[in-house]
Amino acid sequence: MKIYVDADACPKAIKEILYKAAIRCGRELILVANQPLMARKHPLIRTVQVGSGFDVADSYIVGVVVEGDLVITADIPLASLVVAKNGVALNPRGEMYTKVNMSNRLASRDLMDTLRSSGVLTGGPQKINPTHLREFANALDRYLAKK
Repeated sequence: MKIYVDADACPKAIKEILYKAAIRCGRELILVANQPLMARKHPLIRTVQVGSGFDVADSYIVGVVVEGDLVITADIPLASLVVAKNGVALNPRGEMYTKVNMSNRLASRDLMDTLRSSGVLTGGPQKINPTHLREFANALDRYLAKK
């Protein structure tokens, strides 16, 4: 099992949690972005810089993920594609995306997108806070303990 990170928008604090977990559990961690990344130097940690463009990093991740791999992303359409390939997706707030909850997540995302395009101010997601970090770390640890 490998851990892939949709790293363009992944908060630094989440990356730090991932570095420690990957090293502790001996799992390869691959950060994918369309810009150069600074990552912790370790044989289990690497970065992949993809070309610029809409969803290029997402396409790369979907192309390489296999059953059982873990993908860290807040991108619901990417999570849906990962889950469809029997991968596992976890968002930076500690929520696991599954086949059971994916259709509801996509519907909510589409509704919010429609509202925003209609001019309704929906606000964005709140910033990552210590509770989110704790929930993410706990969900990550639970998943890695099963593998």
